[in-house]
Amino acid sequence: MTRPVIRALDESTAHVFDTMPDPLRTREAYRSARHRPDWKRVALRDGTVVARGAWWGGPDDPEPLTVDFFDVTEGEEDAGAELLRTAPWRVDGLELNLPSGRRADPLLRAAAETRFTAARKAGYELLAERFVYRWTPECGLPERPGRLVFGPEPDDMVFFDALRRIHSVTLDAHARRAVEEGGVDRAARQELDFFRRCPSPRQWWQVARTPQGEPVGIHVPAHNPSGPCVGFIGVLPEQRGHGYAYDLLAECSHFLVERGAECIAAATDQTNFPMSAHFTRAGYPVVRELATFRSASRS
Repeated sequence: MTRPVIRALDESTAHVFDTMPDPLRTREAYRSARHRPDWKRVALRDGTVVARGAWWGGPDDPEPLTVDFFDVTEGEEDAGAELLRTAPWRVDGLELNLPSGRRADPLLRAAAETRFTAARKAGYELLAERFVYRWTPECGLPERPGRLVFGPEPDDMVFFDALRRIHSVTLDAHARRAVEEGGVDRAARQELDFFRRCPSPRQWWQVARTPQGEPVGIHVPAHNPSGPCVGFIGVLPEQRGHGYAYDLLAECSHFLVERGAECIAAATDQTNFPMSAHFTRAGYPVVRELATFRSASRS
């Protein structure tokens, strides 16, 4: 068997990226994503694309931040791993979009495992598997329970302190990793950095309190590069056990719709059973799954 040829793409060769079949049917998940042609790479064997990857970064980023499209033909795991290992950018994250319910279909399950194997061969390890939700008007807006009072807060330190407390006891794998690497301050800073990168207004960040003025948590309605999204939902540790995360999610949904959102994206770890239940109650259907990997060398 001939060795695979790793090829970088540009404007004139970008069409090569789309010549590979997509057994997982995940292309729909990327229709709103904009990948720079020069941040795309393919692996070819005898002139046929057997693996492909697209790296993503913000419009002002000089280098990509993550791999957010990775596709490998069954039996070509080594070619896929080489595609990732030889890339000129050292990124910490890799994301794999997967169809919902893939485990029940042998063909989809095998196609997903091919990508998982290639990612591991390239030095990545699985961090979390997530449910990805998409609310549309047909779902109906969740009812506001009316138990909390919501309002803006101009002081970033209020959010930083809330995030530190929220992440001191969290079910989110990404936050737990940040805590392990640099403590709750690092986890809080990473969340704030994400909020600031969103093109939505800073004034949208909201604090939730009881009618008596006791702080309960925060929610951040946002726009990411693909559109409106639930940026963050978090309840302070001492206020947990009352189902307040649902109140925050309902308010976040209404907030975005009142500002013109015709769809809302959201996600949570599959192991975060309480938050998954809140999304279900609020009428958010699961549209796909997302497996997130991290570089094992930075564990």
